[in-house]
Amino acid sequence: MKALTVLTKREFISYFTTPVAWIFLMIFVSLSGLLTFYAGDFFGRGQADLQSFFLFHPWLYVFLIPAISMRMWAEERRSGTIEMLMTLPVSTTQLVLGKFFAAWAFVGIALLLTLPMWITVNYLGNPDNGIIFMSYLASFLIAGTFLSVGSCISACTKSQVVAFTCAMMACILLTFLGSDALINLFSGVVTEKVIKLFQSFGFLIHFLSLTRGVLDVRDLLFFISFSSVFLFATVIVLDHKKAV
Repeated sequence: MKALTVLTKREFISYFTTPVAWIFLMIFVSLSGLLTFYAGDFFGRGQADLQSFFLFHPWLYVFLIPAISMRMWAEERRSGTIEMLMTLPVSTTQLVLGKFFAAWAFVGIALLLTLPMWITVNYLGNPDNGIIFMSYLASFLIAGTFLSVGSCISACTKSQVVAFTCAMMACILLTFLGSDALINLFSGVVTEKVIKLFQSFGFLIHFLSLTRGVLDVRDLLFFISFSSVFLFATVIVLDHKKAV
């Protein structure tokens, strides 16, 4: 645990030494506000809640999370520092978790910067703060799952551009699996059981379930299990490349 804590702290601090991190924070906070107040018609709806605020989060993450995850391993491989990392007296699993938790904590900071939105709706009305809390949890979980996907893809290439593009496409696909657009597209082409299977693997349906304030263990297990699978895959990829 001590080694993992040190690795996580080192990686977390390193985010604030790059312009990408600061750009991410500015874009995320700015776009969240703009989309909520304008595209989400916050004042026109006449309701003091953050429903429109959280609905845009998965789509923001689709483009912004790959910008964070692309450097996790691709940059280490490109610069050659991955060999030095692999010689440290820590396991590959600890290295993967250290980078993942650092990136996840960084996204958590971005979410904390949006807390004034929560304060605003409480000033304007009497929102259901339980639902808002669950929505923040859902946003944090889906961000972590996207990061695990990006981590695995980043471990497969030396190019940050390739890592970003592939991670973005993977995140878009995983988000669309549970969307009404995809269901309508395949309706009548495949059976209802296949459609439900697609829905069960779609991030959006589990995310929306949590944003309604419903704490379903199945949704929590989905995000945790999905993240675990891709982090385990990252360990396998790195160990394989180390052995080659």
